[in-house]
Amino acid sequence: MKLAKKVFVAVLAAALAITCFAGCSNSGDQTNAQAKVKVIDIELTNEEYAFGVDKNQPELMEEANALIQEIKENGQLDEICNHYFADGTPVGVTSAAEDSSKDQLIVATNAEFEPFEYKQGDTFYGIDMEIAQLLADRLGKELVIKDMQFDAVLLSVQQGKSDIGMAGLTVSEERQQQVDFTESYYAASQKLIVKGDDTTFDDCQTAEDVVKILNSFDSSVNIGGQNGTTGQSYVQGSEDLGFPGLNATFTGYSNGSLAVQDLINGGVQYVIIDAAPAAAITEAINSVA
Repeated sequence: MKLAKKVFVAVLAAALAITCFAGCSNSGDQTNAQAKVKVIDIELTNEEYAFGVDKNQPELMEEANALIQEIKENGQLDEICNHYFADGTPVGVTSAAEDSSKDQLIVATNAEFEPFEYKQGDTFYGIDMEIAQLLADRLGKELVIKDMQFDAVLLSVQQGKSDIGMAGLTVSEERQQQVDFTESYYAASQKLIVKGDDTTFDDCQTAEDVVKILNSFDSSVNIGGQNGTTGQSYVQGSEDLGFPGLNATFTGYSNGSLAVQDLINGGVQYVIIDAAPAAAITEAINSVA
């Protein structure tokens, strides 16, 4: 993710036993007629994010779960979320060079998913990245972050090239065949992004209202999203995730920002991505004159 980019309008979202802040899609400035894009502030799905651990490392799974439980209970997870959704300051994380002679924690991610993971220069930021540093510190290991395409993250872990995937990962049965998932640390959802002057969904009050309109589209309507993500599954259908799919055509991009930019350019009519990145991307695009 994490996919910026600095100002978020936040709403409280439940994350299991704790309360963690989740980005409110009003950051797309739906009341501003001049906004290039806006987020329809209705959750289309309910998901849980977790970290994907190498199945051959049960000790790592145990330590990761212990860390998640600890930061939920002591408020540190709330504090990290506040770095990105409230008035806190994001904490940069630096990756060491991979070296098999050293004791390292190798984390696979896709640093284009703000506010969960993103880069500024050579420094990583985001909720997942700050937790990755905490996990490395807990293990007494040097942190290595391997940035790759989103759909390669779990494959890297499955093949033993990385120890853990931390990339805003939605838990699914299919993905559980590749990795073991930790306890959930964040409650997420998919939301719809439209052009700023698009009024198609303005009268919608519920997810059912939005879905009714989405189901009326045929294959001539193109909906963009990030390759390999829940948004793609939502459009194309997924028995694993319980999505019947839409008749609209899905167009995939390497990250959500490219999908939204193509929405502005007319390449797609809509975009469906995770709520927090949707807020970050629309805020960033609308802030540019």
